[in-house]
Amino acid sequence: MNKTIQEIAAMVGGSVVGDETTVIAHIRPIDEAGENDLTFIAGEKYFKMLKTIRAAAILVPPGLTDPEKNLIVVADPYVAFAKLLSVFYPVDHGPTGISPDAHIEEGARVSPEATVMPGVFIGRGAIIEKGAVIYPGVFVGHGARIGEDSILYANVSVYHGCIVGKRVILHSGVVIGADGFGFAAPGAGNDKIPQVGIVQIDNDVELGANTCVDRATLGRTWIQRNVKIDNLVQIAHNVVIGENTAIAAQTGISGSTTIGRSVLIGGQVGIVGHISIGDGVRIGAASNIHRDIPAGAVGGGSPFLPYKEWLIVESSKTKLPEIRTQLKKLIRQVERLEIKIGKTGDHQT
Repeated sequence: MNKTIQEIAAMVGGSVVGDETTVIAHIRPIDEAGENDLTFIAGEKYFKMLKTIRAAAILVPPGLTDPEKNLIVVADPYVAFAKLLSVFYPVDHGPTGISPDAHIEEGARVSPEATVMPGVFIGRGAIIEKGAVIYPGVFVGHGARIGEDSILYANVSVYHGCIVGKRVILHSGVVIGADGFGFAAPGAGNDKIPQVGIVQIDNDVELGANTCVDRATLGRTWIQRNVKIDNLVQIAHNVVIGENTAIAAQTGISGSTTIGRSVLIGGQVGIVGHISIGDGVRIGAASNIHRDIPAGAVGGGSPFLPYKEWLIVESSKTKLPEIRTQLKKLIRQVERLEIKIGKTGDHQT
């Protein structure tokens, strides 16, 4: 794909400094970009590289200048870069249509404008809306719904009754709507509690490979608009995740917990059930959350601590061997002093 710098600037709401007629054919990293390539500078640590970049054009933030370079000035170069990647390198899902090798039960409604590939199973009463792309090996249970322009990659399972909104991306191995982990008399009878609710996934959500979202015991497990979830994340029954939240890999969220809007959760975080995490919270990787966290809090650790306290605790861990040695030395000194005082007291007596 070839675009002039002027055309590219118009796409991302930027302004051009330099030759706006220069043609761009590719987007490449800073250290690889050359003639006919576009690259970007997003962080201050890369500003010093501006002079040595050989790209035909560079996305830069306001205030960064070089009279010898073609620059596209944008508010956020990384956001502009992401938008342009989808323009220059669109994903080809193949031709629209329903494969004769897909199994579609009677009563299912599949738009002729959807793409349904071989080996797909779509149950009775399910709805597949226009523009949806369903890859081989996908299972869509009875009464489930897949919204417009959503993409379900290979071997995704959407159980019965679950709702997937518009422009949702489910990567390979995602399971939507398996039973929640609900048992009466746990550790004794382990009597299964039927899980009769659903999962609802709102528009523009993306779930990474092998992530699982359990159906609700009653009601719904709800992933709200524009939530982004990494690979290998477990979302338990009746969890609610607020819009624009982002969750990194290997995080586990226990049942009936509510996550607010625009929350950022690092990798390998464990969150207990029946708690609330407020809007805008930031949780560091490998933290364990056992209680409610108020809106706007930033921190991490096990248990969760505010940011400054967490840093003190983490930095202290590396000093524990030294502290242990010093403590043992002090204990010996105190013991010797106690013995000396004891002998002096006996002598005086």
